[in-house]
Order: sequence, then structure tokens, then C-alpha cells
Amino acid sequence: MNESQKQALLKVARDAVEAVITAKPLPKVEADEAELNANCGCFVTLKNHEQLRGCIGQFTSDRPLIELIVEMAESSATRDPRFLADPITADELGDLDIEISVLSPLKKTSDPLSLRLGVDGIYIKRGPLSGCFLPQVATETGWDAEQFLSYCCSHKAGLSPDAWNDPATEVYLFTAEVFGAAFKDI
Repeated sequence: MNESQKQALLKVARDAVEAVITAKPLPKVEADEAELNANCGCFVTLKNHEQLRGCIGQFTSDRPLIELIVEMAESSATRDPRFLADPITADELGDLDIEISVLSPLKKTSDPLSLRLGVDGIYIKRGPLSGCFLPQVATETGWDAEQFLSYCCSHKAGLSPDAWNDPATEVYLFTAEVFGAAFKDI
């Protein structure tokens, strides 16, 4: 994606967050560019002074990316279960940072340790339990590959820390194009 396309997606995300927090209608969006209409997954992450305030996404979509950004931004601002008891307020909007991760398709791996830290994200699934970490989580935490996989299993998927090494557990890798900006600068 070029800078103009990234800025367009950040503005759409910002407008959606602002609308849902201030009880206004969500923005109507459309785009002519193929990159903004791609059917791919994305995550929208919101932080206030480096503290996570919401992160919601999905791996696939049958709708244009620009439309999915609106939905994920709204969900990140209001539906992340970790923050339902402490929702984002209108007074907080100027302090938020928005980060968008546009995802590649998931690729199942039989060698989870082949992941490239800071490049590959992980999605771990076993039966009805699943969890994921975006690629940037490894960089932000400083974890090695085993820690990255183990924390995802135990803290996100509700599995034992070593479940990633069990053949009954499915491990998928993906990459992300990550970009963001301060809410007030968009």
C-alpha cells in the first residue's frame, strides 16, 4: 500500500472510532483503488499512551478492506471484552493512537519454530479454543519463538503453554502490513 492509501484507511478508522464514541452515525465508505477493496483480513489496535485500549480483527473478509476497517475500528473501540468495564471515552480520543494491521492469508505450518519473530504473526487453534498474536507483539515484548508460541497458547487460547508443540494443535502463520498514527494527527 502506498502512503495515500494508508492515510485513507487511518482516516476511516479514526472517523469510525470518533463516531461510535460520540454516538454519531458510522462513516459510509467506498474506494476505487484495488488495494482498498481487497478481500483481506485486518486488525485495528487502539492505545492510549502506549496502553492497549482495544484490539479487534478478523483473518478473512468477503467485503472490501475499507469497509472491514470501519467495522474493526468500531469493535476495537467498543467491543473488546478486556475493556468493556472501562470503555473509551470522548475525553480520551485526543490521546489515542490507531494502528492498522492488514493481514496476509493464514498459512498452516507443521514447524511452528520456523516463524520469523517480528515478521510472522501466529494463530493457534485446537478444537473450539484459539488465540492469536500479531507480528509486532514479539517485537514489543522481546519474547523468543518458544515464549511467543507458549504465551499465545496459555494467555490467549486457554491451552497449556506447550500445546503449540502437539500435533493435535493447528498453528498458522501470517504477515501484516502495519501502520499507524496519533488520533489527533490523522
